[in-house]
Amino acid sequence: MCGIAGLMTRDNSAPDASMLDRFARALGHRGPDGEGKYLVDPVAMVQTRLAIIDLKTGDQPFFEPGGAALIANAEIYNFHELRETLKGVDFTSASDCEPPLHLYRRDGLDFVDALRGMYALAIHDPTESRLVLTRDPFGIKPLYYIETPDVFAFASEPQALIAAGLTAPVLNERRRDEVLNLQFTCGRETIFQGINRVLPGETLVVRGGHIVERRRRPAIPSGAPLLQSSDAALGSLDDALENSVMMHQRSDVPYGLFLSGGIDSSALLALMSRLNEKPVQAFTAGFGGTAVNDERDHARMLAQSVGAEFHGVDFTEEDFWSLLPQIASSIDDPAADYAILPTWKLASVAAEELKVVLCGEGGDELFGGYGRYRSALRPWWLGGRTMRARGVFDGLRVLRSESAGWRDEFAAAETIATAPERTRLQIAQATDMADWLPNDLLTKLDRCLMAHGLEGRTPFLDSRIAETAFLLPDHLKIHKRQGKWLLRTWLDRVMPAAKPFAKKRGFTVPVGEWMNRRGAMLGELVAKSPAIQDICATAEVRKLYTSEKKRPRLAGWNLLFYALWHRRHIEGRAPEGGVFDTLAS
Repeated sequence: MCGIAGLMTRDNSAPDASMLDRFARALGHRGPDGEGKYLVDPVAMVQTRLAIIDLKTGDQPFFEPGGAALIANAEIYNFHELRETLKGVDFTSASDCEPPLHLYRRDGLDFVDALRGMYALAIHDPTESRLVLTRDPFGIKPLYYIETPDVFAFASEPQALIAAGLTAPVLNERRRDEVLNLQFTCGRETIFQGINRVLPGETLVVRGGHIVERRRRPAIPSGAPLLQSSDAALGSLDDALENSVMMHQRSDVPYGLFLSGGIDSSALLALMSRLNEKPVQAFTAGFGGTAVNDERDHARMLAQSVGAEFHGVDFTEEDFWSLLPQIASSIDDPAADYAILPTWKLASVAAEELKVVLCGEGGDELFGGYGRYRSALRPWWLGGRTMRARGVFDGLRVLRSESAGWRDEFAAAETIATAPERTRLQIAQATDMADWLPNDLLTKLDRCLMAHGLEGRTPFLDSRIAETAFLLPDHLKIHKRQGKWLLRTWLDRVMPAAKPFAKKRGFTVPVGEWMNRRGAMLGELVAKSPAIQDICATAEVRKLYTSEKKRPRLAGWNLLFYALWHRRHIEGRAPEGGVFDTLAS
């Protein structure tokens, strides 16, 4: 993985070369192994490299005989297969990121249809006077852009566009309200005014510093579920899972696994053990001495059952108070998901031994794992309800002015997902994959891991698995009040020790427990934060941190994260020690 950034001037003038140095400094954590620059009027581009495949000749940018150049934040897993289709091409490297450039020359903008992997790519084609940006269909790798009177610019992280001096960090209040109520933002706009996302699967064509064309490659297939027997579906699933994990293990550096002990990561462990002769390196976080479920014992047992090498990582209350300001600083596109806490620490530990980890993101969305899917299928008189119908702050009287529009973008995604041939379950899944998956789960994974120079790979988010899973009949996704039915059935056959049909406690992080222990002091400091004073009733904020109820606790966590995030990314003030020192300074 890497960091990429660049710009195109609107008047065809030479770009400011010093801008590349600013971009590179801002994205250095994403690519500590090297740096490559490109400057051909009116375009300048830079890549900071995390070397994973082709360590010797894989430096970027890449060039092809027609004059086009490419930089990438990517892993193209089918690069060997793509090379076989590019007969007569004189490759200059063994990199996975060189074939897309030659595909572009051969196929034009349709080149993305052949790519299997995670990617954010930028191609400058002087012969066509255009800059092409494209992002993988699931939105695994991030890409942002800004349009100013002088330039069109792009980067892997919003903070790089701000650090380069192209824009000021001005808050988009509508998106702020989404973060507070949903814990993530939706759609093209980010929380920073003027900074937008290249959407998952989108290709942009830029000429003269203006976007002149947009295309979209879908992540999931269209159509109604396919009628198929359980045995046939299991056979297709095994083939797709094994192929995807095999592809995702292509690497010239050591790799391992984040193992939670849940269905998804256990499935990955089973497949990695099948495909590897050496023991799998498995990393699991836990929370000792708290009331929440500690998954390490179960994960250790699973690891031992297949001969994997287990690494247990303890995330403590002390870690919470000391690390949270750093973690909030690393997530410039805010995702107030408390899973950022163990993910960040797991990455810091795993990065001491590895450069790549496989992760289970995407399994719930594709196989129907969330409880909210089961609720969405029930009629209202049987307890069914619309997904995310209530915001975190609904009914709490904490915000000075209740925002009526925090759900608008999410509702728009629901409307787009509601194709006539889809079932209600498919619509719920497609809605989650539009925003929740890329803008919460995958943003969390990207920022927490890249902060430590660690690459995260997501084998479930693969075109073959999406085609297999999304078109399953509903009863093979949800059956007998359990989601991911087919995946559970498969796991029961290949790794019965996982006990996939046993009732398990959901994954959570004891943030409410930790905050309540120091609630009076914490509430006072959060209430005094400039970010919170602007939007909240101070007395009501304090109450959140002494409440024993779930919703006030969640609201308190959201405000704490937002106060720390705002301090770094809007006020421009770096963390000063732990939570209390940072908030008090």
